[in-house]
Amino acid sequence: MSKKISILVPIYNSVKFMNLLMEAIDTERQQSDWDLEVVLVDDGSRDKSYEKIEELSKQYTYIKGIKLSKNFGHQIAVKTALSHCSGDYIAIIDDDLQDPPSLLPGFFKYLDQGYDVAYGVRKKRKESFIKRLAYSSFYRILKGMSDIHIPIDSGDFCVMKKHVVHNMLKLQEQNPFLRGIRAWVGFKQIGVEYERSARIDGQSGYTLKKLMKIALDGVFSFSTAPIRLITVLGFIGFGFACLYSFVTIYGYFVQKIETKGFATLAILISFFSSLILICLGIIGEYIVRIYDEVRQRPYVVIEKTVNI
Repeated sequence: MSKKISILVPIYNSVKFMNLLMEAIDTERQQSDWDLEVVLVDDGSRDKSYEKIEELSKQYTYIKGIKLSKNFGHQIAVKTALSHCSGDYIAIIDDDLQDPPSLLPGFFKYLDQGYDVAYGVRKKRKESFIKRLAYSSFYRILKGMSDIHIPIDSGDFCVMKKHVVHNMLKLQEQNPFLRGIRAWVGFKQIGVEYERSARIDGQSGYTLKKLMKIALDGVFSFSTAPIRLITVLGFIGFGFACLYSFVTIYGYFVQKIETKGFATLAILISFFSSLILICLGIIGEYIVRIYDEVRQRPYVVIEKTVNI
């Protein structure tokens, strides 16, 4: 292949299996005769992942290493890698070999055929039933709410042409949801089904808190449905209040039913107070994101690099 290949890998507490990762990548490099660069971004690991990157860069001279000053999150780590790659074809994979490098030649063929993006669609996941159900529900809810078409069960694993990455980087968002940005920029894209492997070792760096953040970033960055939901809830609440008022007045004047109303009043106050807090929370999520953007802080801080 005459085109230069960039493989981007966010690294988090991965010192145990980085040797296996690079061996798998180098095997494909030799078999496919790639002009290759590998961008490894250490996202504030608590182990010696960056020291391992420095060690591996002496053996694999095509490695570019970046150490972030703290844990900024997976999406920021990938975005940092995107801004430091120079390949014609760019691939994003995970560090745990769940998206193995052996799949990349098949994905690159779609780019050779004229597609601009080939993204992975997870046919079968090796996580627990609860996690699979949560992921499946999230993707379907996001698709139903989103203002753009975000493919179901697609992750960050993909290959892209250079001009796609260039346009993605124009969106300088503080809370990026990269698979949404990838869909938003458009171009000719195709989903490729594959069976995702289990982790080779260790625990996923995606805690429940981090997964919730990515989910919220996806919803609030690419959907106005939550803010419009407030109007719908307002009309529902108004209709409920009108109906209840009619029933109460009718019962008092027509059926001569005495209305004490202490328990009913408590229920109504609790209901509408909760509704107001939910609406304020939705508005607050949008305001926080506006606040993040107007502060214009850099989205990442790089501590040190190797071969850059």
